[in-house]
Amino acid sequence: METVEKKAAANANDVVIPIADAKDEYLSSRRSRLSTSKSSASPAHARGADLVEETTQLLTSPAANNNNNNKFTDSTGEVNLESYSDEDEDDVHKDKVLASSLVGAALWCLKSFSVLLLAVSFQSKRFFNPIQETIFHQYLIQTLSGPPLMEINEQVRSEAFGMSAGKEKYLIDVRKLKKLKRQKISAWTMKKLLDFARSSKLSVFSNQLEECAEEEEDDEDGEIFKNANDKSDEELQMYKSIKSEFEAKSAANYIFKNVADTGCDYIGKEQLYRFLIAEEVSLLLNQFEGAAKTEKIQELEFKKWVLKVYNERKALSHFIKQSKAATQELNRLFTGIVVVVIIILWLILMGFLTTQALVFITSQLVLAAFMFGNTVKNIFESIIFLYVMHPFDVGDRCIIDGVQMVVEDIRILTTTLVRYDNEKVFYPNSVLATKPITNFYRSTGNMKDSVEFTIDASMSTVSIEALKSRIQDYLNSKPEHWRPQHKVVVKEIEDANKIRMALHVTHTINFQNYGEKSSRRSKLVLQLKRIFEDLGIGKYHVLPETQVGSAGSAASPVPQPAN
Repeated sequence: METVEKKAAANANDVVIPIADAKDEYLSSRRSRLSTSKSSASPAHARGADLVEETTQLLTSPAANNNNNNKFTDSTGEVNLESYSDEDEDDVHKDKVLASSLVGAALWCLKSFSVLLLAVSFQSKRFFNPIQETIFHQYLIQTLSGPPLMEINEQVRSEAFGMSAGKEKYLIDVRKLKKLKRQKISAWTMKKLLDFARSSKLSVFSNQLEECAEEEEDDEDGEIFKNANDKSDEELQMYKSIKSEFEAKSAANYIFKNVADTGCDYIGKEQLYRFLIAEEVSLLLNQFEGAAKTEKIQELEFKKWVLKVYNERKALSHFIKQSKAATQELNRLFTGIVVVVIIILWLILMGFLTTQALVFITSQLVLAAFMFGNTVKNIFESIIFLYVMHPFDVGDRCIIDGVQMVVEDIRILTTTLVRYDNEKVFYPNSVLATKPITNFYRSTGNMKDSVEFTIDASMSTVSIEALKSRIQDYLNSKPEHWRPQHKVVVKEIEDANKIRMALHVTHTINFQNYGEKSSRRSKLVLQLKRIFEDLGIGKYHVLPETQVGSAGSAASPVPQPAN
């Protein structure tokens, strides 16, 4: 016992003990305690002594020594309990940190990808067709402003349509874009198209620079974008941007002189073939009233078309910029939620989330729910309204509470609309979710309209049939404005001296462009006046306009908005 106590005292501050000495000390202490108790112990203690002997043999066996050496010793054969404990704790701590980092990175990547995919998905539904149309119009203007196809390579002209998105430069294959369907477009391509329409401007070919673009092979995967970083700045700056309506009018005048023959006041089909292929010529002629039949584009009509393309491109860029506001707010909201979730998961995985901390966090959440419960409810309802119901987008013309308005800006909590007199109206999205909304942009392109009028009851049935025939001839002469299906009906006889009639017609457009719709209806009413005068109908009266939807159901009259 004295030997053991001396050794223990000598090694009290030493954490490295030879394994042989450790086992001897353990066995000696066990034998001494058992031998002391044998004198006064019962026979049961004898069985305990036998058990000690068996334990001693087990501990002193070679297999036990090997196991103990492997478990408690280092390379020198000595027990190092302190180093073993520190290394184990370090490994566990590293595993927890790695797991926390992986979970946080996964949640962050999932959030970013989901918001990006949601934004591109909703923007593609609203802006793909307008972007496709405006890029094709820009291609036509650039092509007509440059030298004829016979003077340059057609492949170069069809692909040298440059754009810049940040530091990257791309060329757009317009013909592939024209054939592309919205359902088959990728998120990457749609994002590039949105960036192009938002950041670029309408441009014309600049004849001050020489064209020097190399012919590129057609790609197999059908991508409409090609990397153009190897192109020089001069090659991508062959086109001059149009920054104002004055420049648009000047560009229209220059293009007309570049295409039309000297001294002509129109552009003929033969002149267009010098710049465009047959398919593109047909598409261009369809942009002008009556040009498909006459195969001529009048100078005034062409200048109006160029100005219209410029204004549409400018409006499209504005609408795309405004449409990102709601997505950015949603991204910030999701970022805050993900950060809170990551912090809580990190505390759980690292073992810092004790019962006291959990009670504190729960109490704060209850307090926040009491203070901001109504706001959170409105935010949730607004998100459902905007991204699940999704009744409109930026730029859509809608009727809300009987008033026709255009959506100017969309936020998570509010939507800004502009009335026909440019008065801005701010609606909470939670309120809009409870109202019926008429959306002209999403209505079918065959929207119906009607003109009601009264004529003298003394008018003969022959004159009424002649009136129907003249109306039919006029509608058939304007296939770009009206569908051939129409009805002229007698509704009733009023005051025994007037016949109330109605003309129901079908537009080739919807009422998103209300100015164009009003112009067509105005021409139709003036034509009715001429027909009345030609038929000798001296007493007639055209009734106020009644708005008719795409399904043909009449609604209350609406004020005439500005274009």
